[in-house]
Amino acid sequence: MPGTAADAVIVRPAAAATGRIAVPGDKSISHRYALLAAVARGTSVIEGYSPGADCAATLACLRRLGVRIDGRQSTIQVEGRGFEGLIAPDSVLYAANSGTTLRLLAGIVAGRPFRSVLDGDASLSNRPMRRVMEPLVRMGAAITARDGRPPLTIQGGPLRGISHRPDVPSAQVKSAVLLAGLQAAGRTSVTEVVATRDHTERALEAFGVIVEREGSAVAIDGGQALRPCGLSVPGDVSSAAFWIALAAATPGSDIRIENVGLNPTRTAVIDVVRRAGAIVEVELERERHGEPVGRLRVKGGAARSFSIDPTEVPALIDEIPALAALGALLPEGERMQVQGAGELRVKESDRIEGLAAGFRALGASVDEYPDGFQLVARPLTGATVDARGDHRLAMAFAVAATGARTPSVIAGASSIVVSYPGFFDELARLAPAR
Repeated sequence: MPGTAADAVIVRPAAAATGRIAVPGDKSISHRYALLAAVARGTSVIEGYSPGADCAATLACLRRLGVRIDGRQSTIQVEGRGFEGLIAPDSVLYAANSGTTLRLLAGIVAGRPFRSVLDGDASLSNRPMRRVMEPLVRMGAAITARDGRPPLTIQGGPLRGISHRPDVPSAQVKSAVLLAGLQAAGRTSVTEVVATRDHTERALEAFGVIVEREGSAVAIDGGQALRPCGLSVPGDVSSAAFWIALAAATPGSDIRIENVGLNPTRTAVIDVVRRAGAIVEVELERERHGEPVGRLRVKGGAARSFSIDPTEVPALIDEIPALAALGALLPEGERMQVQGAGELRVKESDRIEGLAAGFRALGASVDEYPDGFQLVARPLTGATVDARGDHRLAMAFAVAATGARTPSVIAGASSIVVSYPGFFDELARLAPAR
């Protein structure tokens, strides 16, 4: 799809979106498999590893800790050293734009007897980290930071198990605490007010760790050794959410998504688009390493207003930009509303402000709240919209722009390399310009 500049892409109005697609490997699972493979004892092979820049940052950090990683394209081989085999990094562990890399890696280095500095790009350096710092300090790590933001300087050492009850549900914080807990004396548990995605728990079990679960609580005993694995990463449902939204919003559309992860802690987006009138067929095909995998077929239906309740937000936080695109493409006067999503303000960008500004530019009516927004659908016109260096905003605006009257320019489009480098090519294939 031709761009107007190095960091901008033109999206033209399209008719119905149809076709089959396989999305890139799940970003959340890729991070976790690589990190656990690095601290297992022996060689693990990971197929379907995410091609995005975030997951590449995780591999770069692991290499600085002395882990050998080989591979071509989406298959990598990780020679695990065990926790005790990690070495003190000779420079900053640079997580680039990846909050998952920084937070989960903090849990690993918190238990190692050396000093690590974890940092990221300008966006990541402005994201709050106190929620992950606090439990790791309670466990025995010494952590300093600039106003609770990166860079984090972590002096690791002997850890003790804790019982942690986070105030705000966060799979990343839960995962960091569990990774530290593997190195701690005694038992470590995390009890959440609302259960978050459980990829870490499933991955730990795949690597041979005994994990105890009861309701929204998960616990592990320290000192367990991880065994190497052969692993396969399913397609990323958060990336698939943009195709789900595109098909759900466009009359006559029919998109089939193959080999996608169907972990029940990640599929709330399906329930929401069904409420919005879409027809979604789900076929569960198999389970790989504890992760359900299958296919989706999404067809446009009688699109209508929908809302996202605050209790649903933890399971939808990454899919809200895609659902906002669906909201913008609803029939005129229909609306989409979300509240209880204040965390969106401290993602790669302030996603509430960014979504509101972008969709207003395209012609929608948007009211912004401290913890959410309401979008009222209006006829969309072509416009130049700024993705603010945020991959999910770039994809959301592009999906909505297919329903505009005239072409749109998505500025900051290169940010899609974070999670979905081939997104614009696939958009042109599934939704060709009319």
